[in-house]
Amino acid sequence: MVSETTRQREVTRLCIQCALLLLQHGAESMLVEQLSSRLGVALGVDSVESSISANAIVLTTIMDGHCLTSTRKNVDRGINMHVVTEVQHVVIMAEHKLLDVGSVHKRFNNIKPLRYPRWLMVTIVGLSCGCFSRLNGGGWDAVLVTLIASGLAMYVRQILTSRHLNPLINFCVTAFVATSASGLLMRLPGLQHSSAVAMAASVLLLVPGFPLINAVADMFKGHINTGLARWAMASLLTLATCIGVVMAMSVWGFHGWS
Repeated sequence: MVSETTRQREVTRLCIQCALLLLQHGAESMLVEQLSSRLGVALGVDSVESSISANAIVLTTIMDGHCLTSTRKNVDRGINMHVVTEVQHVVIMAEHKLLDVGSVHKRFNNIKPLRYPRWLMVTIVGLSCGCFSRLNGGGWDAVLVTLIASGLAMYVRQILTSRHLNPLINFCVTAFVATSASGLLMRLPGLQHSSAVAMAASVLLLVPGFPLINAVADMFKGHINTGLARWAMASLLTLATCIGVVMAMSVWGFHGWS
């Protein structure tokens, strides 16, 4: 009896660690619920029930009629699909009896978020925003303006993120930098006739697409509370971006994106 209780406690901890890793790094709520349940069943419990909210997880395992409940606070770690896929691999291996409780525990503790080099992120974001500018009718001068402005904005965003600044302030400051850089570059000789689409394209990196998609997916699949929380956060990030853009236009006297 004691050994079964100890085993159930260990499995419960692993299940909620699995759910927490997924939720912290941007997985949708249904995936969090399914993978934590599959892991628990694979490790020997009868069933796993969970309640997921934006800032906490409550999870219960049932084994031979005994219930064990655990609660964990959720802290956002940023979107990182590498962590999500690694957790999925661990769950699949446990289902195929390739990992036991101890092995799953070690695998979870060894999962580290994949971080790309800062210079690579700045370069790729600059190129992607520049391509967006070109696809929307901008000339090569507009592409150059967008590339420089969005690259600078991404660099500032990463600096602020590394200092754990509030995401709303981060987005507002980044939008201000992107709009200011693109607008001031368009005042330089040779770039004065650049398409105004460059100013819009330079803040493309601040569109909260992933949270919005997850919000819709959560609400569509029945996780209304989590979906609404994610939708609200994405809306606040969009509002912060708009405030940063308007501030830059007011400070430098820009005439908008038209």
